[in-house]
Amino acid sequence: MSAIRQNLQAVRKQIAEAADNAQRAADDVALLAVSKTFGADAVIDAAETGQQAFGENYLQEALDKMATVRAQRPDLQLQWHFIGPIQSNKTRPIAEHFDWVHSVDREKIAQRLSDQRPEKLPPLNVCLQVNVSGEASKSGVPPEEVAAVAKAIAAMPRLRLRGLMAIPEPEDDAARQRAPFRKMHDLFTQLQADGLQLDTLSMGMSADMPAAIAEGATIVRIGSAIFGTRNYAKE
Repeated sequence: MSAIRQNLQAVRKQIAEAADNAQRAADDVALLAVSKTFGADAVIDAAETGQQAFGENYLQEALDKMATVRAQRPDLQLQWHFIGPIQSNKTRPIAEHFDWVHSVDREKIAQRLSDQRPEKLPPLNVCLQVNVSGEASKSGVPPEEVAAVAKAIAAMPRLRLRGLMAIPEPEDDAARQRAPFRKMHDLFTQLQADGLQLDTLSMGMSADMPAAIAEGATIVRIGSAIFGTRNYAKE
């Protein structure tokens, strides 16, 4: 068994244990395998274990990888999620090639994605990125603006607003890890109470996954724990 397959087994077990500790069903937490900087062979290896959802940060790398995977394994039915920062000049290929976008951080970007989503495709699933820790270096909508922006996005015809996403400030202490995730869950439930049909909280990575699951994450974004240490030299 390859290292990737062994790692996937271990991560799935960790998700199940964290869900059980939170008195949640393991099936309520989906695993997004973050394959950025890894090649098509790594994606295919993971896909052969049943992993279907893959997260990418870098547009051109992702488009090349998608094409290679399709050429080598047209039988694989994969779901591609864009999770990186979005520049205005990159919205069209994102709208045309991805199934999900987790990193919508302003209304302008959402409008461009909606306008550029091909009619032949289903509406693009999107999450609104929240700057939950208030970091100047992080993208995302401030928590106090989330309701207004979410309602605007929910009205866009070629998008389907699924929920919220966050990348909190790194924190080693498990109890302190939970605080921003709890804030995200509160925002999420408030939007639901306001009438938005949301089902997704995309939060939690390799270092803080249990805390995110304890606070209601429905998608965890795991990369290095599956694929190993990344080499960013080519970026």
